[in-house]
Amino acid sequence: MSDEMDAAKQGFQVEAEELLEDMEQALLHLESEPDDMDAVSAVFRAAHTIKGTAGVFGFDDVVSFTHVAESLLDKIRDREIVINDEIIAVLLKSGDHMAELVNYVVENDDSVPGDLLVISESLIVQLESCMGQTRNNSSNDAEPAPSVIKEISRDESLSVSNDNWHISLRFGPDVLKGGMDPQSFIRYLQRIGNIVSISTLLDNVPLLHEIDPEDCYLGFEIGFETEESKESIESVFDFVKDDCQIRILPPNSLIGEYISLIQELPEEDSMLGEILLKTKVLTRKELNKVLNDQQAISNSGGEQPLGEILVDSGVVEQQVVTAAVEKQQVVRNKKKSESKSVRVDAVKLDELINLVGELVIANSSSFLLAEKSENSELMEANSITSRLVEEIRDSALRLRMVQIGDTFNRFQRVVRDVSLELGKDIELTINGADTELDKTVVEKISDPLMHLVRNSMDHGIESSDERQRSLKPVVGKLSLSAYHDSGSIVIEVTDDGRGLDKDKLLNKALEKGLVKQGVTLTDAEIYRLIFEAGLSTAKEITNISGRGVGMDVVRRNIESLRGSIDVESQMGLGTTIRIRLPLTLAIIDGFLVGVEKASYVIPLDSVIECVELTEEERKASMEHDYINLRGEVLPFIRLREMFHHSTASVNRENIVVVQYARKKAGIVVDELLGEFQTVIKPLGKIFSNLSGIGGSTILGSGEVAVILDVPALVSRTANQENSAVLSSNSKHELQLTQH
Repeated sequence: MSDEMDAAKQGFQVEAEELLEDMEQALLHLESEPDDMDAVSAVFRAAHTIKGTAGVFGFDDVVSFTHVAESLLDKIRDREIVINDEIIAVLLKSGDHMAELVNYVVENDDSVPGDLLVISESLIVQLESCMGQTRNNSSNDAEPAPSVIKEISRDESLSVSNDNWHISLRFGPDVLKGGMDPQSFIRYLQRIGNIVSISTLLDNVPLLHEIDPEDCYLGFEIGFETEESKESIESVFDFVKDDCQIRILPPNSLIGEYISLIQELPEEDSMLGEILLKTKVLTRKELNKVLNDQQAISNSGGEQPLGEILVDSGVVEQQVVTAAVEKQQVVRNKKKSESKSVRVDAVKLDELINLVGELVIANSSSFLLAEKSENSELMEANSITSRLVEEIRDSALRLRMVQIGDTFNRFQRVVRDVSLELGKDIELTINGADTELDKTVVEKISDPLMHLVRNSMDHGIESSDERQRSLKPVVGKLSLSAYHDSGSIVIEVTDDGRGLDKDKLLNKALEKGLVKQGVTLTDAEIYRLIFEAGLSTAKEITNISGRGVGMDVVRRNIESLRGSIDVESQMGLGTTIRIRLPLTLAIIDGFLVGVEKASYVIPLDSVIECVELTEEERKASMEHDYINLRGEVLPFIRLREMFHHSTASVNRENIVVVQYARKKAGIVVDELLGEFQTVIKPLGKIFSNLSGIGGSTILGSGEVAVILDVPALVSRTANQENSAVLSSNSKHELQLTQH
């Protein structure tokens, strides 16, 4: 049971995190659209759901704090209070604090420590200040609305002299299947009031051989004493309201309301008197009169509707019964629609991906054996198996693919808070929120993105006064974008700020000894200096940046994901930081090539084409590492030289043309061995600094093959090309000088 309870609490923690994210987005939306009552309702539902679930687990400190925030939201929802920036700021802080409270009570299974309680008290004071009330009169708002009571009790002669609420509750059959305990809702009622009377109804229980142990057959009629509102009582059952039949009648309700209530119940109408008697609605004298009149009609062989019996008995007027019948016809035992999603533990998902990876390797081995056997039937069967394995692989990987929009949306709050701290007016734009990538990549990219966004806001975007002097819009623009390109995902952080000063960056790098005197750097290489440890051009050190730390960590984190990061900038116009990442970290389609007896794998998404290196080109390549590919200069790199294979001549060489970040390069190999699925195995720490290697894999033959790091190889060939150009220019300048 403890394991089940722990699992349930973990589920609550995840759900609370999602609800608070939705709450935060809705509050940020309300800053620009304060009249959007749908957003107000969304915030209220999030707080209310967290409070209700916390109450089920007995997290009283979470309940008491969230209740105050919920009360403020309830007043906003009822238009008693107009939402403003001050209220939104307090509610945002309250949402952050709810997250801290939930995380603590779930992870520590203990009462909240004193420091968190102090924060709770401080925020409660702010919330109550927004409501314009004090602790002494805050409970008055929980009373039932007088107008509602007056409307229901418009004819005192037809109302019951009962000061208790009446709750009629019939749990649906799927409540237990949904993981809910009916008794927990009854127990929670006692937290907000006092159960005066309760009747448990089991009339819907079928015969023993017809009982489904997973179905719920419980019903309750409850007399309830409380100072809370009807909405607060209804909120107790929010988690099961779609699976249950619930009616709540206020104190001193009309008898007619009870009649319409009973007509909706699944039990026989003859139980009307007993139910009303047990819940102390009717007196014994009134009950006997109704039963006697009903018995007389039965003995005479006639039949009379229940409503008419009560009318004839003088308990209620005809128009009340007629109105109740017309208004209160409901569909009983409404079944909850099937859920379209299911939560899966991330560890289990990783185990599945690993098993699929091993299946891919085993399938490669069987494919090789089938080819060696030259058995056509076996090869055909293996071909079908390979296709199915590929589909399983794709399906398994899609399970880990998530949209990056959820990560991007979290930065709405970051931009809001940081812009207020900096005294700048900054607007965030999000593009490509539906772009999908591996969940693991999403989780690891959040911190680097945080550094980049905060850095752009602090260093990049100018103050309002400076922007006005530069004839720019006062509101600074910051955008987060994502899109797919050549088998990778590209994430861009763009601002319309002052841009990077190349001269200042280069001078700072020379001062720090990061660049040697006399070395010529391209613009892209100068911009990349911002990722060097200890390099900062900020004039002042702030809480956000200025110490030269953080950006080097960003680069290391990106490279640990087999990604790369580039910078484009224009003085006075802004800066774009572009991150390229693999879609997945587990399994890819690869292109197998060979050099001598060694095998190498090139990610297939990077491969454009394969061409044969002609004899003429081979001779020319002895002097320079590039060829003319249909009028385009294509720099290349020889794997034979890169990995120090023997220099023995071969009869034929091929070039695999690859592309990364809109740049092309060639990889010269001996053999083209074809496509196959590749399971990426990470290299150990001892190999982590090897350039050009992105991992390893196991072939069907059992041999280990190296997976090439295409981004690193493309950058390497680009540097070789630039060096050759610079060297050529230097020689040309020297010749001119000599002449």
